[in-house]
Amino acid sequence: MTLATNCADHSSNEVCKRMASIELKDIDFEKISRFVYDLCGIHLHEGKKELVKARLGKRLREGKFKSFSEYYRYVTTQQGADELICMIDSLSTNLTSFFREGEHFQLLRKIMPEMAKTPRKSRIPKLRIWSAGCSTGEEPYTIAMTLKELFNNGQADIRITASDISTRVLNTAVKGIYPEEKVKGISPDLLRKYFQVGQGDWRGHYRVKKEIHEVIDFVRFNLMDALACNDPFDVIFCRNVMIYFDKPTQGKMVRKFYEYLREGGYLFVGRSESLTGLNHQFKYIEPSVYQK
Repeated sequence: MTLATNCADHSSNEVCKRMASIELKDIDFEKISRFVYDLCGIHLHEGKKELVKARLGKRLREGKFKSFSEYYRYVTTQQGADELICMIDSLSTNLTSFFREGEHFQLLRKIMPEMAKTPRKSRIPKLRIWSAGCSTGEEPYTIAMTLKELFNNGQADIRITASDISTRVLNTAVKGIYPEEKVKGISPDLLRKYFQVGQGDWRGHYRVKKEIHEVIDFVRFNLMDALACNDPFDVIFCRNVMIYFDKPTQGKMVRKFYEYLREGGYLFVGRSESLTGLNHQFKYIEPSVYQK
């Protein structure tokens, strides 16, 4: 089945209207939600039915599918592998900003110099941070700016792994280009230091400079999978991500994060999240901050 680019490819607006009104039957919603849960752990409860209908309805229109059941059958085949990625992109909620929940970056500035003093095998301390669920890149770039301000002139070997399951947001993150309204949370000094001002067609946009971009590895990653990493992480950011998973899945994720952290490493979750009610070994530091 060939995907069209948009509704304009259909023979008439009436076709778009008819496809927009396709019913999402309970049985199809249950199949889709179970499939998404098994694949990537996202919990689409009954309250998400209208969201699923709206977001996947666009995919049905573009692919000229006649029903949600037909669409489900397609994405569960090998032929539909590319469309499956588009489906996950559509259902992933990605809201972020530079220096969001700024208390975390204040704490990061406090803990990292001491962590860098911890005896390591290498002469220059390796600092490894994972931004899990990095969305469009504002979080890992904020982390990079924070660490660059702390460690200049090669004082530390900084590597940041930034992952997300959505290829759509990762494409934005890799480009590192943001409209002016997106960078308003950045101080003028940091903006001048770490961003280039767009000219011509890019007027009103800012691009992340190479010195920040080059310390980040952007990867598509499903949090339900095992992450291949040579060095344990000093800090893991997984903020405002766990709210999309049920308790059993949250527990699995947290225990996985514990394994990936070095002794004394930190886990940051969203300010509205906590590990309460989960089976874990982390030490509570302050709201939304835990230590191994």
